[in-house]
Amino acid sequence: MMWIFWGSVAIAIGLYLFFRRGLSAAPDNAPAGKPNLVQTLLAGLGRSAIGLGFIALGVLMLANTSFVYVAADQVGHLKRVYAFQELPPGHVVALPGQKGPQATVLGPGFHVIPFVRVLYQIEEMALVDVPEGFYGQVTAVDGAPMPAGMFMAPAIPDDRLAEMLDAESFLRKGGYRGPQETVLKPGSYRLNRYLFDVKVDKETPATLIPAGHVGVVKSNVATPGVVCREERVTAAPVVGGPATPTVAQAPNSESLSVPLVPRGCVGIWKEPLLPGAFYMNKRAYEVTLVDTRVQTWEFKGGYLKRSVDLSVDQQGNIRQNERSSNEPVPQNAADRAVFVKIEGWDIPIELRVLVQVDPQDAPIVVGSVGGLREIEDRILVPAIRSVVRTVSGSAIRVPVRNADGSLAQPARFEVRSTRVLDLIENREAIEQTIASIIRIEGRKAGVDIREIRLGEPAIPPEILIPRLRQQLADQLSQSYVRETAAQTKRIETEQARATANEQPRLVESQIAVQVAGQREQEREALGRAERKFLEELAKGQMAQAGVLGQDRVAMLQALEKVLLTLERKPEIVGLISRLVPQTVVSSDGSGLAGAAAILGGALAGAQHGGAAAAKP
Repeated sequence: MMWIFWGSVAIAIGLYLFFRRGLSAAPDNAPAGKPNLVQTLLAGLGRSAIGLGFIALGVLMLANTSFVYVAADQVGHLKRVYAFQELPPGHVVALPGQKGPQATVLGPGFHVIPFVRVLYQIEEMALVDVPEGFYGQVTAVDGAPMPAGMFMAPAIPDDRLAEMLDAESFLRKGGYRGPQETVLKPGSYRLNRYLFDVKVDKETPATLIPAGHVGVVKSNVATPGVVCREERVTAAPVVGGPATPTVAQAPNSESLSVPLVPRGCVGIWKEPLLPGAFYMNKRAYEVTLVDTRVQTWEFKGGYLKRSVDLSVDQQGNIRQNERSSNEPVPQNAADRAVFVKIEGWDIPIELRVLVQVDPQDAPIVVGSVGGLREIEDRILVPAIRSVVRTVSGSAIRVPVRNADGSLAQPARFEVRSTRVLDLIENREAIEQTIASIIRIEGRKAGVDIREIRLGEPAIPPEILIPRLRQQLADQLSQSYVRETAAQTKRIETEQARATANEQPRLVESQIAVQVAGQREQEREALGRAERKFLEELAKGQMAQAGVLGQDRVAMLQALEKVLLTLERKPEIVGLISRLVPQTVVSSDGSGLAGAAAILGGALAGAQHGGAAAAKP
């Protein structure tokens, strides 16, 4: 108002000065007499220029009330102060011609509106920026009343979004007042902040569904035009399986079932959201992530583990040493080990269970109990513990074995009570039996049990000691047998080596044996010849004795032997020099007396010499 008042005053003054006729009037300080024409003209022109200046100043002051400049990152908002039409009751934002906050906003740049600064209050507000990974939650403070039974305005189609974000169009075309299902995706928006309240903070992040997950949507709003019909869906039963050829179908009455609706309806949607980014209003939709990857549940720890170590000393004696340790429950374990009673023994069994939720079953899991964690805690963990205890303490189907422990051929099976050692010898049969039962329980909850594996059982050492000692004894026996065989082989090797080393002597001995045999044969032949010779000689000597007499024959034989001895021992001849001078031989003419005398003297001298040498 001040700009209009002073502008009008300036224009009035300027007009007065410009249009005042003063050419004929003398100036106040002119000298008396005839007025000076030049001075009068200059005085008139000066008043006109001043008048034009005042007019221009007044026009500028009035023009300043009729234009607005809006910066590029701002939005100009108008509040009309003067108008003939009042704002309707219950409304906050005014349409053109109405008094109050205007639906029209000003974009960047200069805007010329007559007396805009007089009729309106101008307020600049920043653009609405929605960063990546978030959405803008919109609330309209004005518009048509929300219909009964609706707490949130329906989503605006994308092809009409730009139009409905215009405040005047929103108000004229029936936009609803209150929370809007429509959200603003990342970007910058030039909105009327008098009409739209936009919230962007840590509570409005985009819904991100990572790989290996699905999103189950629980909707609180319905999309106009969608036919909604609720359908009760039951978890699909399992029929057959790898553990047993025929597994009974789970009765539908025992399976989890929930009412599901098509997408766009109020309730839990039958179709889950696949991996990706979704800009969904969290006030309208609640999205639950369900992990569809294979999960590992471990039942481990929570018991005292006892064991016995066997050892063998240098003498082959078996020694045993007992030890024990507390097995804690890991933080990521589903539960502690399952205690089962077999043959009166309490035995903790550790196991690992592989489970997976099929994407089409995710809405059933969420609608029935809330999620996979609730399925684990409330349904499957108690069921698994119960099934493991029941199977381990009852009967199992195992293959028939021969007395030596080998499998019978052809393969046969028998059903008998479970034994403690079956946890080691027939673990696979126990696993298959447990899996065949627990798969049915899992399908009732909409979860697939992929695999069950038993860990190393903590069997009491009192049961295993006899078995271990027998095994160790058998191994020692086999070791002794092998060692004996090795020693025997070593002896044979040493004998072969010694034989090889003595081979030259053996050959020489073999040759000597052959030579001895030849000599024996030779001597036998010589003996036979000698006997023949002696026999013939005896016959000759007997004939000779018949001619010469026995005494002469004996003398001749003695002489022959002496001569033979002299031939073998020539050193006896040296004695003859000592025998000849001392012996006188007389003969009766036979010729043998002298020789006998000489030989006798020599022999007597040799005996005396030997006796003298022996005498001390």
